[in-house]
Amino acid sequence: MDFKELKRKIRKKNQSPMNNRKKVGILLFATSIGLFFLFATRMIYVVAGGHIAGTSLEKKTSELYRGEEVVKAKRGTIYDRNGVAIAEDAASYSIYAILSESYTSNGEKLYAQQKDFKKIAQILKAHLAIKPKTSLKILNDGMNDDGTSKYYQVEFGAAGQNISEEIKHNIQAQMDREHVKGLYFTEHVDRMYPNGEFASHFIGYATPDKHEVLKGKMGLEQAYDDVLKGKDGKIVYQKDNTQKPLPGTVAEEKEAVNGEDIYTTLDAGLQSYLETLMDKVSKETQPKEMTAMLMQAKSGEILAMSQRPTFNPETKAGLGSNGSWRNFLIQDSYEPGSTMKVFTTSAAVNEGIFDENETFVSGKIKVGDATINDHDFGAKGVLTMRQALSWSSNVGMVMQEERLGNKWREYMKKFGFGQSTYSGLPGEVKGSLPTSNMVDEAMSSYGQAIGVTNFQMMRAYTAVANDGKMLQPHYIKKTVDPTTKKTIETKPEIVGEPITAETADTVRGYMRDVIESENYGSAYGLYKVPGYRISGKTGTAQIAENGRYLTGDTNYIYSIALMLPSENPEYILYLTLKQPTKTPGGSLAQIANPLLGRAMEFEEDPTTDSTKQKKAKEDEEQIKVEDYRQLAASKAASDANKRGLSAVVVGNGKKVLKQSSKPGEKAMANERLILITDGKKTMPDVSGWSKSDILKLANLLGIEVSFKGEGYATKQNIEPFAEIGKKKLNITLD
Repeated sequence: MDFKELKRKIRKKNQSPMNNRKKVGILLFATSIGLFFLFATRMIYVVAGGHIAGTSLEKKTSELYRGEEVVKAKRGTIYDRNGVAIAEDAASYSIYAILSESYTSNGEKLYAQQKDFKKIAQILKAHLAIKPKTSLKILNDGMNDDGTSKYYQVEFGAAGQNISEEIKHNIQAQMDREHVKGLYFTEHVDRMYPNGEFASHFIGYATPDKHEVLKGKMGLEQAYDDVLKGKDGKIVYQKDNTQKPLPGTVAEEKEAVNGEDIYTTLDAGLQSYLETLMDKVSKETQPKEMTAMLMQAKSGEILAMSQRPTFNPETKAGLGSNGSWRNFLIQDSYEPGSTMKVFTTSAAVNEGIFDENETFVSGKIKVGDATINDHDFGAKGVLTMRQALSWSSNVGMVMQEERLGNKWREYMKKFGFGQSTYSGLPGEVKGSLPTSNMVDEAMSSYGQAIGVTNFQMMRAYTAVANDGKMLQPHYIKKTVDPTTKKTIETKPEIVGEPITAETADTVRGYMRDVIESENYGSAYGLYKVPGYRISGKTGTAQIAENGRYLTGDTNYIYSIALMLPSENPEYILYLTLKQPTKTPGGSLAQIANPLLGRAMEFEEDPTTDSTKQKKAKEDEEQIKVEDYRQLAASKAASDANKRGLSAVVVGNGKKVLKQSSKPGEKAMANERLILITDGKKTMPDVSGWSKSDILKLANLLGIEVSFKGEGYATKQNIEPFAEIGKKKLNITLD
């Protein structure tokens, strides 16, 4: 057989179907054997190594049957000064029944058994008003025909939601009595404001976020959110193959740290009464805005404050309408009008240039190219300087401002105008001083061309009411850790002494004329509290919009500032009424008279025995000083005050460069913390400062200091708000 014939036979043989099938079979078999060995090799590697793609199989298995549950911290309660709850957590619950037979612990059946369905239905009827046939249908629909569970758990609709703590407790108690298992509760966080409209803009509100965590949104709730919120804990447990918790398998538990409780300076009785009085006057006069603040003159503690429009933090009714989201007391800067004349008169008396018997012709006065008029255009004719205050003469005040010269601007600074109160509340503005234009400076003497806040006005009034000592307005009485019971109390803080005690007493006497002078008292006969004399000052301020003052019969901010009793004030009350629909007349007196009368009945707990004082001293909390360097000055000061320190900002810069206590150091509550900013350095009013604090200030500023006497600072050679430079500081102590 030749080669060509052999080749032809081989080709013919290879083309047969049988031969092709054999080849395919051999190929598939060989491939299968190869894949098998490859898979087996991989399995051996995974099993031996316990990893796949860099992931631990043991860890993944553990995670599959390991669950974590957040234990929510209780948000701190906000109280009034006497322990009346203003804002508190109010958890609600929803109820469900577990039907799965897997829900057991140590052999005990913790699921709802079919034989107990009727008992469960009766319990639900007794406490939730769910009809037995409804609950039985829900329970039975969760079961298969053979008596096994179809669903892991079932719920009971709207009737099984928003359950109170008391009803939850009652249901659990009846289940225990009847030896029934299977009903469980899911907790839902919420915040309760039992008093409704009650200093709403100051207190603010908190609502749950998407993670069911309460978050402060306004006011105190927002400003002190980090103090109130606490720190969540957790529970680690095992899960079954349905990813449900296995009872009795808690492997790790970290307790939640509840938030601190805050006791405000508010008095619930006075605050509620103020809200009632505000409602009545607001309804009668229908103003665009309205504010009120009642303060203790000797401590700076705010006992009541409110505004209109307002809102209900429980229901949120009224929130967001007519600008009611703003806290007018700190977020609004306005021209106060004639209530400012108290400070012009105080400055003139303090400088020894005020002659109460000096006479002048009222009506109008020329300042530069402007003519300034009195409100009555001179109807009273000749007035004395004392009557200039009681009758509220713009002319008389401009004359005093001209005599004060540059010192008037310095007195405005000494009284705290144009400077933040560092209240710590969100959105505070610092107002503005008048421009250097001579007309604006003249107008500021009677309360126009200057921007103030309610808090600033109250701070300044404390100097007149408290014998020259100006106090920081404050609203926190104390904070209390509910676990350790450690307490940080806020003490009165003197922030300046712009006038002497003699000046303050004299000016309060002039202010009595506003109320008592029949012919020259702008509020004669309106303000009365039986048995007491009252110092007061009225105000009717024009309102500037778009660079011009509004016209019209009621386009004004009407106000009254009152101090009671006049001789030695216990209380300061400041009310404003903006753009009412009709002239207010005696409307503000309808708030002031009954509220001040009620306030004079107000009494603190008189317990001051030495044992109690000693215990309070022992329990006094030390405060960790934070690092405020490079932070905004306003934010740093507000945070320090919030933590219980007394912040003093030196300089007009925006950022803090130095601080008197090192970050991490421990300081006593209410200890002074000096913050040096990056701006021009001006001298603070150090009246009442200790030698130690003044040495810290001098060290931070790099200047020399000398002392005369012992005790606390009474005099300083560098005037408050004067530029410091490298001058030597001389301090007299007493």
